[in-house]
Amino acid sequence: MGIVFDHSTLGQRVLFGTRAAVDNTAIAVEGLGAARVLLIADAFAIELADAIAARMTVVARIHDIVQHVPSENARAAVELAKETKADAVVAIGGGSATGLAKIVARDTGLPVVAVPTTFAGSEATNVWGITEAEHKTTGVDDRVLPKVVVYDASLSAGLPGRLAVSSGLNAIAHAVDGFWAPRADPINRALGTEGLRALVPGLRALHADPDDLDAREQTLYGAYLAAVAFASAGSGMHHKICHVLGGRFNMPHAETHSVVLGYVLAFNAEDAPDAAARVSAAFDGRPAVEALFEFRGEIGAPASLAELGLREEDISEAAALSVAAIPPSNPRSANVEGVENLLRAAWAGAAP
Repeated sequence: MGIVFDHSTLGQRVLFGTRAAVDNTAIAVEGLGAARVLLIADAFAIELADAIAARMTVVARIHDIVQHVPSENARAAVELAKETKADAVVAIGGGSATGLAKIVARDTGLPVVAVPTTFAGSEATNVWGITEAEHKTTGVDDRVLPKVVVYDASLSAGLPGRLAVSSGLNAIAHAVDGFWAPRADPINRALGTEGLRALVPGLRALHADPDDLDAREQTLYGAYLAAVAFASAGSGMHHKICHVLGGRFNMPHAETHSVVLGYVLAFNAEDAPDAAARVSAAFDGRPAVEALFEFRGEIGAPASLAELGLREEDISEAAALSVAAIPPSNPRSANVEGVENLLRAAWAGAAP
């Protein structure tokens, strides 16, 4: 009689198949009954975008993708969708391409088909984000959840190694932050745990052999589960800090997540023993914080915010902005001094 929860499940079609992205995207668009597609694609995904465009009627294309979705880019994309009378959006690329498509969906109601090329996970969430005047605003709206996601493990093969591992750690952050997020429950915790179980060995194998397609599939599967868990549980302390660093200081998204996560885990672990135990289990029972830091080094992820470009003199402002955004449900009370100490350690890459 001790299990009580209120869980919402998001409705989304997922087509998962290696080397099937072109066919599955065409199937997805046809299933939506769309006849006038706005295609949004990262610049490095042009060849894939061309192949997909050949299978449908595309009325406009956007390839100027900027991280953190600047408001001016978002407004231009929304206007283009309206001017061309698009009836669906296909987004090809990482979280920034999907993020731009989400704002179009939010402001027009158009359905989105997401074709992710990273492990970022934005495609599985109903969370949107937009940056204006160095301030990133996020929100939750079911209209922005892509109607269909097309997963193809071969699409991440072109990612630079450093970005691939950072993107994978971003996926791990979805699972871990979801364990103590405001709407955490037994269902999304189970999804996050299974996501970690797939992500850790998948990323390890991928680092050892970038051509290992089975490892890419396992990592992509884990990233999807972690993102679904995050979408259900909401943004916890880790994501709130990273949103401040990205929106205010233009820090690179995936790399920032890969640096900050271990420090937030160290901050919360003693007051979140269930979360720490789940992370520990993914690393064969080793202490959670120690294992995560060693894993980050093992796979060659960034180790400090300094190397990503954050100035030391900006840490105090970042801490103050972060504390204002951290949910009161965080397992450990977060004040400015505590978060500033966390960020200073992350800036230096020091042991927590």
